[in-house]
Amino acid sequence: MKNLTFLTFILFFIFLFSCEEKPELTADEELEIQANEIAHKYIITDGHVDLPYRLDVRNFKLTKEFIGIPIETDKGDFDYVRAKKGGLDAPFMSIYIPASFQENGGAKMFADSLIDMVQKIIEAHPDNFTKGDSPADCEKAFAEGKIALPMGMENGAPIMDDLANVQHFYDRGVRYITLTHSKVNQICDSSYDTIRTWNGLSPFGIEVVEEMNKVGIMVDISHVSDSTFYQVMELAKAPCIASHSSCRKFVPGFERNMDDDMIKLLGKNNGVICINFGSTFLDGKLRKKQDEDREKLSGILTEKGLEASDSLAEPIIEQFKKDNPRLFSDVEMVANHIDHVVKLAGIDHVGLGSDFDGVGDSLPVGLKDVSQFPNLVKVLLQRGYSEEDIAKICYQNVFRVWSEVEKVAASM
Repeated sequence: MKNLTFLTFILFFIFLFSCEEKPELTADEELEIQANEIAHKYIITDGHVDLPYRLDVRNFKLTKEFIGIPIETDKGDFDYVRAKKGGLDAPFMSIYIPASFQENGGAKMFADSLIDMVQKIIEAHPDNFTKGDSPADCEKAFAEGKIALPMGMENGAPIMDDLANVQHFYDRGVRYITLTHSKVNQICDSSYDTIRTWNGLSPFGIEVVEEMNKVGIMVDISHVSDSTFYQVMELAKAPCIASHSSCRKFVPGFERNMDDDMIKLLGKNNGVICINFGSTFLDGKLRKKQDEDREKLSGILTEKGLEASDSLAEPIIEQFKKDNPRLFSDVEMVANHIDHVVKLAGIDHVGLGSDFDGVGDSLPVGLKDVSQFPNLVKVLLQRGYSEEDIAKICYQNVFRVWSEVEKVAASM
């Protein structure tokens, strides 16, 4: 009887304890939970992550030590652990080819080496990463809890002067090609270059665009000159992407971003602009300050007869950085660019192209690495975007273009 009474007593207190009111969540906390749930409910694809080149330039080799780095590290902007935390499921690995390879040769060989690197990462970590050769591959990976690694080649220089290389890179897993990078190449003019060799596409570049449509590689118009963009829009038989560009409205005069007319035309042709997260892509005031600081520092070094690479210049540069701290944009500004594209072209024509590991330390507050995608989802929710809208921005718009490019290739 005593035991029964004691048990009743214990159960009574358990009941009372369980009935205690739990502290109510604030509206902001509830929104954070909702944003995190959405970020993990839907695929997030990122049009441009520069992990392969980051690993290459730091001289990582294809050793046991190397292949562990993409799982968890405190370096760079991307690894498996942070990507899973942020809900990033299908980041396009950038096969980035610096313009120097156009001058010195070896572009194709270098491209193949970076592709080898991505494949080695997948082979070394089959429980974490898998191929991403199609939207279906990415959806299958998502269902299995893995991160798909589709590839996009930044700079068409490795095509060399041989159209057969378009098929070669498709066969190796490349699913978009940014026609050029920082300088004019054999395909077209660059937005960063003052030289206008072709006034748009070269005769060979016209053939390349046609071949990409035939093979099934998305044409990426990030980095190209305005005239190149308009010629591609006229020529392409399939919709195109801007894998990592933002809106020129917010950074006047910056040709690397897209102006309003270009965004409207890209939308009219059923394409997608993937917003770049770099602070100087997002805010013209920050870009202006950075340019002014660069000129100011250059003047100081010139006055002292030094080059930036000189050892004596190091303490001067460090002190200058302390005296002139770098300013950053924020996640709200990324949302402003998304808002602007939606206003111009509609919800079906905007995506995400962070340029993680490609824009150095200029990433905005709230989007400093791949773990922070829920922060952007939260801002979009605050601005009235529906869950369906956010799914389109996160992956459906890019997958639609990708699928359409596959269909056009099949019909050709």
